[in-house]
Amino acid sequence: MEFLYQYGLFLAETVTFVVAFIVIAASVAGVAQKPKVKKGQIELDDVSLQLNELKSQFLSATLSKDEFKAFEKDEKKRLKQQKNDVKNKVYVLDFNGSIDAREVDELREEITAILTVAQAGKDQVLLRLESGGGVVHGYGLAASQLERIKNAGINLTVCVDKVAASGGYMMACVADKVVAAPFAIIGSIGVIAQIPNFNKILKKNDIEFEQITAGEFKRTLTLFGENTDQARDKFREEIQQTHELFKQFVSLKRPTLDLTEVATGEHWFASQAIEKGLVDEIATSDDVLLTFNQQSQIYKVKFSHKKTLADKFSIGLTKGIERSILSILSTLQRLKP
Repeated sequence: MEFLYQYGLFLAETVTFVVAFIVIAASVAGVAQKPKVKKGQIELDDVSLQLNELKSQFLSATLSKDEFKAFEKDEKKRLKQQKNDVKNKVYVLDFNGSIDAREVDELREEITAILTVAQAGKDQVLLRLESGGGVVHGYGLAASQLERIKNAGINLTVCVDKVAASGGYMMACVADKVVAAPFAIIGSIGVIAQIPNFNKILKKNDIEFEQITAGEFKRTLTLFGENTDQARDKFREEIQQTHELFKQFVSLKRPTLDLTEVATGEHWFASQAIEKGLVDEIATSDDVLLTFNQQSQIYKVKFSHKKTLADKFSIGLTKGIERSILSILSTLQRLKP
């Protein structure tokens, strides 16, 4: 009887899984038929408040009651006076770049929001940047977004705690000041492209590949066709042109750099890169925030997409399917003789 009960339970859970799968497939198909318009909103976090609360929590645990009361009294006076003073504002952005630089979609919204309120010559922007680079057009757009801040007369500081290489450094060099942690990886001012070729495998298996183009160099190197020396030379020429554009851009933003030394595709730790002029200061983003907090009000700015009812429903179904799969696997394990 125990076996039959377990088997019946297994069948019921299997049916639940199948039904859930059909429903989510239908939902996905329905959503695919209608164009999706993603909406989002700007979120603000009061970083200054968080830092002040952190200080208060630490002192409450380390000071005597009388000492902490005296601190709270002084802090209330300071905050009251601060309300009467018009403080400069620092807007903090985070950019953790992927290879395709898709994060630029959020970055452009965040920068647009800041530019609607920031005061030129007074407020500042701090970008915490982490990226090993990626596609040229994606990081070129990201760097152009940062240029909007500079063009608006707002000071831009870029902090690199781990890595700003290749396209990441293309973004960093736009800043008025580049600050990096000692072991952050900096540089890699170069261009790379690589592509596999399966033409020999196709020939070995008597598979023909046809490609029709209009224009002599519409396609240079190819995945499946037979590459020619002419195509390789053209491809190298295009890579070299991209590298030259990269170097020109970096030179424009940091004219004191010796490009013959730093634009070789090499990267360095920040403690070495500062000697070459690639960064301006060695410090972590945490240190920079603490310094800014002494004289400025700091806000963290983030653009996030709103989840639609369909998104929430899809997430719920997905989680339900995951739980069903785990339950089925668990039941199968129990039913083993």
